[in-house]
Amino acid sequence: MLQSKVFKLSGWPFVALALLALALPLTYAVPSFAQNSQTLFQRLFKPNRKEQRVKRKTKRSKKSKRRNSRQTNGGTTTAKKIPDKLENARVVLVVGDFLAGGLAEGLETAFQDSPGIRIMEQSNGSSGIVRDDYYDWRANLPQIIEATSPSVLVFMIGANDRQDFRTTEPRYRRRSDEWLKEYEKRATDLAKISTDRNIPFVWVGVPSFSKRSMTADMLTYNDIYKRVTELTGGNFVDIWDGFVNEAGAYVTSGPDINGQPARLRSSDGINVTRAGRRKIAFYAEKPLRKILGNASAPDIGALGPENLPQLRLDHGDAPLIDRLAPIALNDPELDGGNELLGATVEINATDVRETPARKLRVEGIAAPAKPGRADDFTWKPQPAETSQ
Repeated sequence: MLQSKVFKLSGWPFVALALLALALPLTYAVPSFAQNSQTLFQRLFKPNRKEQRVKRKTKRSKKSKRRNSRQTNGGTTTAKKIPDKLENARVVLVVGDFLAGGLAEGLETAFQDSPGIRIMEQSNGSSGIVRDDYYDWRANLPQIIEATSPSVLVFMIGANDRQDFRTTEPRYRRRSDEWLKEYEKRATDLAKISTDRNIPFVWVGVPSFSKRSMTADMLTYNDIYKRVTELTGGNFVDIWDGFVNEAGAYVTSGPDINGQPARLRSSDGINVTRAGRRKIAFYAEKPLRKILGNASAPDIGALGPENLPQLRLDHGDAPLIDRLAPIALNDPELDGGNELLGATVEINATDVRETPARKLRVEGIAAPAKPGRADDFTWKPQPAETSQ
């Protein structure tokens, strides 16, 4: 009995210590979770913030290294070197309104690899053919040509001409018969300023615009430009199809010069984006390269446009070639021919050889087939077998 009582008394302290050990973590855990508002799972598996900061810094350093490697000459990609223009490079003078300014920008990109071509812009954004009281192109263009000495002249004008002629008496209403005659006369005067000085010119038409009434006027103007250009011996460039859809309506976006979709027009429906300016220059580039010839070559080197070699083929010393009829390969006996091409063969008219080819062609008698050949259709009776 005494031993059992001692066992029970000694067991109570053990149970009390165990309960106290379990209660202590719970009492400290409650305020900790309340302060941090985190679960036990989040506290156990939460990533280390220090490690996250190190990873972010590593990624940023790698990106900056890639960016710096592209900018340096020894990096993965280097900037394309644009050759310097020659001192005596041919000048392409671009004149007109705000569209002409964008065209000049596109042409600079198109001919940046041609050291023999220099693009010069002399545009006035708000100018036109109608308002000569604001800026008179017919009076100022000769002075511009004298100062720049261009080899080719490029016109792009007309977007600001949707207004009446105010300097005429009486005042001509827009798109009236008198207005159209006066407008064509002034456009012809501009073209003749170039042709009278023996300077070839390219007239680039205007594109469509977002307003339908403005688009209708541009179609009328393009017809006048084309007619004037053809009468004065210039080159008209029609860019209309590049800025409309299949139905002929105005579009803001469309294919660029590489066929990729791009935004061609600005939000106002009038101005042109960088991709659109490059597309206008793409249309004008072909006739300009044809006029400029070898001066637009990218590898012209140190040669000046005025002393480029003229490539020509002189046929004066070409040897006389005597031709003979070739020997037919389908002739079974070659008609007795045993001479190579070029040999002089004397033909006697009285010597008529009875060749298999002549018999077949003239008399219709074919040559006898050789025994055993596929065309040997002769039947030879076999001797009768004798019975023994």
